[in-house]
Amino acid sequence: MKFNKYQQSQIPEVNLVPMMDVIMTILTFFILVSMTLTSSKSVDAILPSTDKGVNNKPAPEPLIIGMTRAGQTEINNATVTEAQIAEQVAAYFQRNPQGAIVLKADKSLAYEKVVQTLGTLRDVGGDRVSLAIE
Repeated sequence: MKFNKYQQSQIPEVNLVPMMDVIMTILTFFILVSMTLTSSKSVDAILPSTDKGVNNKPAPEPLIIGMTRAGQTEINNATVTEAQIAEQVAAYFQRNPQGAIVLKADKSLAYEKVVQTLGTLRDVGGDRVSLAIE
């Protein structure tokens, strides 16, 4: 039997490097074309300046109402009742119409007590109440 040494079958190889170069070139082309075709649209808006509308008047100090672990309410380190809270908050808002109230309650206090105090403040007209958390 005679073997032909030129008859060896060779598996064709696919060279990926030129194909990747072509794909990257096409991708770069599409990116550049898409960037030039999209026009940036802007909206003419008149932005406010920092000079106008500045309130030179400092904000008044907030009225701090504290609630202890025992459920007592304090204003300026003095224990007060709900009626006294209403009086002092009303007096504070007469002196400072733009004032705010900060309610500092102990974290172990039942939330029902805090809600009751918030209700009292709302009835007096304290619509600017913040809750302080430590």
